[in-house]
Parts: sequence; C-alpha cells; structure tokens
Amino acid sequence: MSGAPSGAHPIPPLHRSVRDEWIDANGHLSEAYYVLVFGEATEHAMAQVGMTSAYRTETGCSLFTVEAHLRYLDQVLPGERLEVRTMVIGADGKRLLLWHEMAAGGRLRATAEVLGVHVDIPSGTSRPFPDGVRAAARARLRPVPPAAGRVGRR
Repeated sequence: MSGAPSGAHPIPPLHRSVRDEWIDANGHLSEAYYVLVFGEATEHAMAQVGMTSAYRTETGCSLFTVEAHLRYLDQVLPGERLEVRTMVIGADGKRLLLWHEMAAGGRLRATAEVLGVHVDIPSGTSRPFPDGVRAAARARLRPVPPAAGRVGRR
C-alpha cells in the first residue's frame, strides 16, 4: 500500500466534547467512547475523500473497517474538548489506511490506526475505489508516524 508523503490536502480536525454519559466508574472516558470518537473521525475522513452519505446512496459502496489498533496513552476526563487529527498514511486500489490522534488540552491521549476496505454493500465484496476517491486519498497522503505499522501485517 502506498504511503509516500505529499502533504497537499490535510484533513481538517474533528472536534467533540466529552459527554457525561461517556464517563465510566473510574471517572474517565470509557474505552467504548474512544472507539466511537475514532469512528466519527473515520467517517469525517471518508467524506473528505468523497465517500459521503450521498456517495453511499449513489454507488452502494462504502469503507468497511477490517482492522484497527488503538493505543490509550492518557486519561480523558469529564468535560474535556477532544480534537482528532487524521492522516491518510496509505492508499491503494481498495484500501485506505488512516492514522488518528486524539488530543485534549494540548496533550495526546490516544491514537488509532484504521485499515478500511472499499466494499459494495449489497454484495458484501470489495471493489476498487473510483478514480476520484483514490486520487483524493492519495492527495492527502502523509508520512507514516513512527508509532504506526500495527495493522495490515499477518
């Protein structure tokens, strides 16, 4: 999968406020909500490369997460404002590799490396990206962060 940097079109950050119901018995963000926020960041990145809800309706295709690796680096506390920065670190004919960094208060709290495959939803089979989506993803390629590299290996 290609991961060469270009840096031409960054993905704007996603911002979310921590909700009270996301806090667990230990007084910090429950692990399920890290996944929820990273899932929203993946949807945000998909839209940036052309895979919007309209795209799903028109083509019957979407990106399915097939593998993810999360690192919980620091607690997220009640009421904090989250910023998730997302980079495309790999793209080929059918796959998109994303790197998410979740920060709050200027400190990195968690990362997620997400491998998605472009799928024809009715048939459940993978399909090549349309040229425009593939080009938009490749235009956003960034260098692979040193902590990445956990997904996609067997």
